[in-house]
Amino acid sequence: MKILVIGNGGREHAICWKLRHSKEVEHIYCAPGNAGTAALGTNVSIKQGDIDGLLQFVRRESIDLTIVGPEAPLADGIVDTFTAAGHRIFGPTKAAAQLETSKAFAKDFMKRHHIPTAAYEVFHAGEKGRLRRYLSASSYPVVLKADGLAAGKGVIIAQSFEEAMRNGESMLEGSAFGDAGTTLVVEEFMEGVEASVFALTDSVRFVTLAPAQDHKRILDNDLGKNTGGMGAFAPTPHVPTEVLADVKIHIIKRVIDGMRADGIPYAGVLFVGLMLTEDGPKVLEFNCRFGDPETQVVLPLIDYDLGVLLRDIADGKLQLNRLPLHDANAVCVVMASSGYPDAYDTGKAIAGLDAINEEEEGVLVFHAGTRTEGGRVVTAGGRVLGVTALAQGSDLAASIRLAYSAVNRIRFDGAYYRTDIGKKALQ
Repeated sequence: MKILVIGNGGREHAICWKLRHSKEVEHIYCAPGNAGTAALGTNVSIKQGDIDGLLQFVRRESIDLTIVGPEAPLADGIVDTFTAAGHRIFGPTKAAAQLETSKAFAKDFMKRHHIPTAAYEVFHAGEKGRLRRYLSASSYPVVLKADGLAAGKGVIIAQSFEEAMRNGESMLEGSAFGDAGTTLVVEEFMEGVEASVFALTDSVRFVTLAPAQDHKRILDNDLGKNTGGMGAFAPTPHVPTEVLADVKIHIIKRVIDGMRADGIPYAGVLFVGLMLTEDGPKVLEFNCRFGDPETQVVLPLIDYDLGVLLRDIADGKLQLNRLPLHDANAVCVVMASSGYPDAYDTGKAIAGLDAINEEEEGVLVFHAGTRTEGGRVVTAGGRVLGVTALAQGSDLAASIRLAYSAVNRIRFDGAYYRTDIGKKALQ
């Protein structure tokens, strides 16, 4: 097979790395890719949002399978366009991707299909009076979510009525998150441990990957601003076998069956963001694609041919009842640019990459924001590298030591990383 992977981050590098181990994959293209994906195949200078340009490339190069990394092309209907043109593609349709692209759609869907989640109410532009009445009767804190895609920034935890009303009004007016926020979801605040479970589904059958945990905050001990993710580990001990079984039965299966019953079959990756509460696991959010940096820790644990798996799902012919996983664990530490998630500089030369030996050390360096410039690899984003280490069995402490040993040998001006990735699993 010739495969096209769409995207340019650590998630896409991890997908390409796993595909390189497939006996069925002849060549990998990545659009637009980064310095890491260039070492595994051919980068193609087509923007991930240029659906027409991507379709022309697929036709010209006779691509056998396209894998969509980020959510924006899915929200724009790339799967619908490719499918109508007769090209195999992995991911949900535009209508099915509403589970991520519309928080209101997802909440109403979960309510209709009895999927455990936080109590909520939906508000639209022009409903400030109704919002005021609702918030004045609420317990605090409450969670305000912009309905649409807001680059991971559309969630506010308000500690008081005044804070909630101020932010809610600005969202409904469109001044906070533009059109993404003119429909607003207000949720009860849930307490517990967050975790992520990925299901791969052909719209009828599904298999799950190792449950993972992300670290969203920029600073150690989960302090500071939210980011796209500063690290992850898998499998997480917070989702033991019995909890995962609960998630499969009461959440994942109900989602897949419910979408099919509603006439919107869902195929691709279903990313379930969970809150593990005292009342059991509840859904925080859905994403319609692989997570980042969770992908960097869950894909190395798959003991199966990813190319064959995703091709079969795209064809609606998933063959597995359970996905074979290695008896191992993985930890990913993100090395970011100083200033991230706010303003940061790029073009900083990265040293030490050649000193990491994947085969000998069990360490993988996934490129998130890099490019090649003058024969050197330089920084090109806020999150620059995802340094991922693997250790056998359940010895997560060994993976943590391996990951930080590698991080300490990689250098670029302004490099920043958290020093406590994975430690919450050891406590």
